[in-house]
Amino acid sequence: MRRRAFITLLGSAAAWPLAARAQQSAKLPTIGFLGSGTPASQGHWVAAFVKRLRELGRIDGRNITIEYRWAEGSSDRAAEFATEFIRLQVDVIVTYATPIVVAAKQATSVVPIVFAAAADPVGTGLVASLARPGGNVTGLSVQNTDLAGKHLELLRDLIPGLRRLAIMVNVGNSASVLETREVQAAARTIRLEVATIEIRRAEDISPAFEELKGRADALYVCVDTVLFAHRVRINTLALSARLPTIVSNREYVEAGGLMSYAVNYPDLFRRAGDYVDKILRGMKPADIPVEQPTKFDLVINLTTAKALGLDVPPTLLARADEVIE
Repeated sequence: MRRRAFITLLGSAAAWPLAARAQQSAKLPTIGFLGSGTPASQGHWVAAFVKRLRELGRIDGRNITIEYRWAEGSSDRAAEFATEFIRLQVDVIVTYATPIVVAAKQATSVVPIVFAAAADPVGTGLVASLARPGGNVTGLSVQNTDLAGKHLELLRDLIPGLRRLAIMVNVGNSASVLETREVQAAARTIRLEVATIEIRRAEDISPAFEELKGRADALYVCVDTVLFAHRVRINTLALSARLPTIVSNREYVEAGGLMSYAVNYPDLFRRAGDYVDKILRGMKPADIPVEQPTKFDLVINLTTAKALGLDVPPTLLARADEVIE
């Protein structure tokens, strides 16, 4: 089920008579789903989660209620919605993206929180350890820090003469800062020159590209909710600057970016359904180990490669899980 199907699903849910839904909500276990972006960009992830719940016998409007809120890349909005969920007395909060998970965790130390995807949850302090999370938070780790070397390997396969790398990072996102350190370390081992461009808000993106002029052969974009929300602008500016990009979200590539190597997010969201089911059955988040990803996708936008004047090696194309033309 992709974006359009999920939006249709949301519309169907909204069509329930409000009084009837209010009555059912009072009786049914309630899941507060806090999205980091928008239904249009991330609805297919949520659809995988909802589908898994249905497979487990948990159906919205029948024996559970799901309350959706979308932060649209804003940690402040996420904090407001998390507080709203506490007032609504939801039984579990499901969310993803480290800044949004942090906002939910700051709102409650009691209500169980399941993160469908969070980068380095131990390094960012979301959990005590993967095996024994402790507290009220558990879920699925993205481990972007472990992929830094792989990303640079792919870039070098595509650009054999790569010498200078730019890294774009939102320094307000602790997970992105950790990822940047790993990228910097990996770049040093293969003797790449590195320029790190720090972003704090969306308004910093355009000036960052001005700062990059003539300083880089490729751009590494760290995972972040603000940068994700403005991926079209980043892709447009990168293309204008003739900068090949590598990212950890296939949605960037679908929006005109060059290449992504990333976890399969629908798979993570599907597995998050099992976490919610366990919690609704009485298990405590502290006792449910954090799991790591098992599926990864390499996606290449051949149209963007051609616009950049790059010839993608056949060996690299053969390794791709999807090629966009």
